[in-house]
Amino acid sequence: MSGGGCGGGACHCGEAAAPAPATVEAPCASINGIALHQPGERPDEYTLRELAWAELLRQAAVARQLLPKSDATLAPRLGSAEQTVIQQMLDDEIEVPAASEDECRRYYAARSAHFALGRRVHARHILFAVTDGINVAALAAHAEKALIELRHKDVAPGRFAELARTLSNCSSGADGGDLGWIGPDDCADELAAELFHTTEGLDAVGLHPRLVHSRYGFHIVEVLARDAGRQQSFEEVGPRIAVQLAQQSRAKALHQYMQLLAGRADVSGLVLEGADSPLVQ
Repeated sequence: MSGGGCGGGACHCGEAAAPAPATVEAPCASINGIALHQPGERPDEYTLRELAWAELLRQAAVARQLLPKSDATLAPRLGSAEQTVIQQMLDDEIEVPAASEDECRRYYAARSAHFALGRRVHARHILFAVTDGINVAALAAHAEKALIELRHKDVAPGRFAELARTLSNCSSGADGGDLGWIGPDDCADELAAELFHTTEGLDAVGLHPRLVHSRYGFHIVEVLARDAGRQQSFEEVGPRIAVQLAQQSRAKALHQYMQLLAGRADVSGLVLEGADSPLVQ
């Protein structure tokens, strides 16, 4: 018997096996021809973007003769000395005008409630926790159904506490959902935003009209009482506002500066938001 396979008319098992396709390595991401990583490496998107921004800044510093040229084809990792040089370059090139007193006063007037000391609320909540594998849409619908019941004009006074004890995934459920007196720093950022940082209903008490979605899940929230705290004067907070506005202006200018660098560079293997217009302060 020949070694030509199993003998079936449609059998091809005796034929020479086709060679496995050659593995093709993905090309390295690069900035102006300088690779950001070694061949075969696959940095995650965040890491790759960080490498790209760092290389853009290094090349900008080299072009200004602040850092030495390199013949390397792989982007070098920046040490503390190089980072200091780049930071000084940014400080020299990004001019951030100081905020005027009028700008600071307008900022204060629009957000005066944010500058109160000792603000707090007495609140209670029902938490519908989002856990691994849970049907989030069904959970939200379940929470919305409970909220609608509590918003009904004829709801029994003790119904909130009853639902908190039976439905809430928070330990406060045993106390009817009561969180006690809490300030902006005592709760999740999403809750703090709804209770303390929105211009809508800063003085409101009662059942919150919509679900609050936080990193923990969906909350039904009721404010039982508010303590407005002590309002700080503009003179007390004016210097802090000026620093905050300067930080915001610098962050915007830095973003525009990086956009300009990206727009002028030959970027390969990733997408960076670029700009072809001059830096706008």
